[in-house]
Amino acid sequence: MQFLYYENPKNNIIITGENHKYLFRVRRIKKDETVKIRNLKDDNLYIYKIDSINKKEALLSLINTEYSPNKPKKFMHLAWCVIDPKNIEKTLPALNEMGVSKISFVYCDFSQKNFKLKLERLTKILINSSQQCGRSDMMEIEIIDSSDKFFEKYPDFIAIDFNGEKFPCEIETKNPFLIGPEGGFSQKEKEKFKKILKFQGFILRSETAACVLSAKYLL
Repeated sequence: MQFLYYENPKNNIIITGENHKYLFRVRRIKKDETVKIRNLKDDNLYIYKIDSINKKEALLSLINTEYSPNKPKKFMHLAWCVIDPKNIEKTLPALNEMGVSKISFVYCDFSQKNFKLKLERLTKILINSSQQCGRSDMMEIEIIDSSDKFFEKYPDFIAIDFNGEKFPCEIETKNPFLIGPEGGFSQKEKEKFKKILKFQGFILRSETAACVLSAKYLL
């Protein structure tokens, strides 16, 4: 773990719960040692000294603050039609580590409406991933409840579909890349497509396509 997440760093903070368990049972950090903390908002790295420890909590005092951004060098907006939340949750850490800036989860025509995404759970997954990979900013997440609303909000999106042009070696855009659900896009949705790109090779699962797209664009 590159740092510990703490929402509101102050001169003195108290560590409890899972963070306490990780620091003192897993890493076995001792009194007077230092801990690096980020809030994933301001790019600062907060250095704390451990003043006291007991079985349930630890008191830490701030000794230094460093401006130390570690953010994606390239902006990428992924629009991902909703699939099984379990598959999204498994894939999200990889997308965060590769540097995806923003994900819009879209309930497309063939998305199963009973799939409900829990923003709080996705945020927790992103925090844990950032602690591991060292990323200093929080990926932006939004949920859009229909493809029509997505098309209205982002009219210049780029669709990833089978009948498009080959994905170029060099591309940079602020517009979102749209990836369909397991059942693909409806004919009504395809009629909204202006620019379409495709990958070479076999048919990819939705979560595989999200990872391939992110790797091709960012890495």
